[in-house]
Amino acid sequence: MKKIRFVIGLCFTLAIGNAQNIDIDLLKQINTNRNTSLDPTFKSITNSAVPISIATPILLYSVGLIQRDSLTTQKAIFIAETFITSALITTLLKDVIKRERPYLKYSEIQPLLVEGSYSMPSGHTSTAFATATSLSIAYPKWYVIAPSFIWAGSVGYSRMHLGVHYPSDVFVGALVGSGSAFLSYKANQWLSKKRNIIK
Repeated sequence: MKKIRFVIGLCFTLAIGNAQNIDIDLLKQINTNRNTSLDPTFKSITNSAVPISIATPILLYSVGLIQRDSLTTQKAIFIAETFITSALITTLLKDVIKRERPYLKYSEIQPLLVEGSYSMPSGHTSTAFATATSLSIAYPKWYVIAPSFIWAGSVGYSRMHLGVHYPSDVFVGALVGSGSAFLSYKANQWLSKKRNIIK
């Protein structure tokens, strides 16, 4: 039994070590070999994550109020709920995992921004994917889904281009953001059923 535990432990350690090597190697490829002429573009994309994610539900809610369209206001509230859920989960995970930024550990990484919080998961990525996924659930049309996820994916890539996140931070951020949208959607469905039962 002890041998089995040892083998499992060894395999797990090797797998983690190998994954970390792939993580930093991929980041080095993206960051150190980047096209520097695109640096301002990726800074702008990164900086768009929070403003767009805040503006989207506010604009939709305003349109709903002006047009007296309760369905649009409900969709706006759902998108806002997803944003808040994603932010809370991201903050909690950052404080639990406490992963250092890659540029603090690897001198080869060239950060174009200096960030104060921990690295895992990427907050900008989780925010962008929360908005893209909730918007796609609210408006399941290709002309909403395609641009939303292209934008969210660009935000995620920008975090690596700028040297402030590992690929795994971005991947987990995308999962947190998308997962928050589905969690909020299911919670709203459940609450709606409960209200109908009470009525």
